[in-house]
Amino acid sequence: MSSGAVPTAAVERSGLWARAFAALYDPLLWVGEKAGMGARRRDLLGRARGRTVELGSGTGLNLGYYPDGLDELILTEPEAAMRVRLARRLRRSRHRARVLDASAEHLPFADETVDTVVSTLVLCTVDAPDPVLREIGRVLRPRGQLLFLEHVRSQSPRLAYWQDRLAGPWRRFAEGCRCNRATLGLIRASGLELEDVQETSWRGMPPVVRPLITGVATKSDS
Repeated sequence: MSSGAVPTAAVERSGLWARAFAALYDPLLWVGEKAGMGARRRDLLGRARGRTVELGSGTGLNLGYYPDGLDELILTEPEAAMRVRLARRLRRSRHRARVLDASAEHLPFADETVDTVVSTLVLCTVDAPDPVLREIGRVLRPRGQLLFLEHVRSQSPRLAYWQDRLAGPWRRFAEGCRCNRATLGLIRASGLELEDVQETSWRGMPPVVRPLITGVATKSDS
């Protein structure tokens, strides 16, 4: 089920650009989705199982790719302007899910009660990824999994240079997105066990966000 419509007053508390960015988000990503990102979402999210929590669900672009038969699907999104579009997409979806106003830094779940956490294009946006990764580790059950699809700092010195140069303007444009964040190393350092990591490219998008990683990280059972 959905948590229902987001109150108008809550949406109005979002900044003007936050509301505009929420409206532009799907059109801005349309070419990239058609050029392969949609297929990557499908391949990754097909691995979700059990009680599944998605971080920063945005406008709900992942919704169509979740498998049937999940024990529970919970979509978290702290930005009201995004959340209203997420709730609207959920009402048109075949999936049953809950939409929660919750940040990745403070997930409203007890320790070790989640089987799958999903992060797609989220770890670049949080102010401090280390606390978020600790929170993911806290809520995951032993052998629980983090499914991630993130754009990252390039291994090409030339492109990494431009990611650094453009990091400030891009962050202001893209509502906090850090185009030069080395996310794979942060996941590795978090204590989660990396599995099946693939490096690829986000075709159809600006070069500063083209380098992608996708994969699975699991929590140890010890």
